[in-house]
Parts: sequence; structure tokens; C-alpha cells
Amino acid sequence: MMRFKKLVVLSLAAAGLLLAGTAAKADTILTLDAPYQIGPLSVFSFYGTITNTGDITIFLNGDAFPMLDDGLTFDDGPFLNSPYDTLAPGQSTPDFLLFTITAPPYGAGSNFYTGSFALLGGADDQAGDTLATADFNIQVTPEPGSYLLFGTGLLALGFLVKSKLLA
Repeated sequence: MMRFKKLVVLSLAAAGLLLAGTAAKADTILTLDAPYQIGPLSVFSFYGTITNTGDITIFLNGDAFPMLDDGLTFDDGPFLNSPYDTLAPGQSTPDFLLFTITAPPYGAGSNFYTGSFALLGGADDQAGDTLATADFNIQVTPEPGSYLLFGTGLLALGFLVKSKLLA
């Protein structure tokens, strides 16, 4: 019976430590304006805001892409070159470009991609803790063919000419 009590106490202590470790992330909120993007483009831009809901100033020291599907490349230069390196308690950034993702053209990959973006930092300018993460999805669609666009233009031109001749 004594072993069972020790096992229960140890399990509860471990669960408490795990929950305490995840609570630190709740002090920083990362919000992407459009986490799901669709289109025929190969470069997708992700804008968003960062909010410090904690009671200490946080340092935004870097970023990471902990999950990124094969075929995607990222440019985190907009975030790294932003003027936002610290956030006071209760402070938010304005909406700004965080990163861009380049996807293969339609038909060259799965056409549906997922990833996540993480903010790194903490209580000082050397910290590298994960402050917040945001997931995103990209779906690449086919671009209309050149002949289809040309034919649509000719059809529209034909209607314009016909309506002018009949008027």
C-alpha cells in the first residue's frame, strides 16, 4: 500500500511540473492574421501581432520553424530585422510582416503544406525559450493557363465589338 501512495504522489508531482512548464508560454500571444492561405503564388506572406500578457518585460531574441513540410523554404528576415526586440508587460506590436514561405508551384509537390512558427526569447537578451507558436497552412492552386486567359480576352473583345456594331 505504501508503494501505491508513493507512485500516486510521484505521478501527481510529475504532472504538476509538466503543467508548470507549459504555463510560461501563455504570457506571450502570437497571432497570425491569415494562418491559412490559398492561391497560385509561390511566395506567401504572413503578417501578425505579438502581445506580452505577462508581468515582466520579454526579450524577442529569435525565431524557429519547429515544423515545416518538405519543399517549403522560409525567410524570417522581416521578423529578425523588425524593431521589436522587447515587449513591456501589456504591450503589443502593431500588425507587421513576420515571415514569408516559398512553396513549390502547383503540381510539383503535395500542393497542401503545413508548418509552425515559434518565437524565441525570455527574461533577458540571451534567453532562447519558446515564447509562443503559431501553426499555418498553405494550399497552392493551379494558375490559369495562358491559352485560357488569351481565349477569355478574345471572347470579351468579341462581345465588346459586337455590342458596338449593334448599337
